[in-house]
Amino acid sequence: MWYVHILRCSNATYYTGCTNNLEERLGRHSKGQVHYTKDKLPIELITYIAFSDKYKAYEFEKYLKSGSGIAFRNKRLL
Repeated sequence: MWYVHILRCSNATYYTGCTNNLEERLGRHSKGQVHYTKDKLPIELITYIAFSDKYKAYEFEKYLKSGSGIAFRNKRLL
């Protein structure tokens, strides 16, 4: 499975990412090993969506980072 996840950072920003190992990825975020979130700890997992297709997961992640995707995220996923 592939997971698109949304994290809330301590400075009230959001991080959207994609991984095939959600538990390991969240651990890396929490330990400060991810560039974007390392100075925004602690982080909180807001939601994740599972996909069986890697490419659909990456397409959805890309959409969530677009203007209309951010609006969708704020209205439907937060």
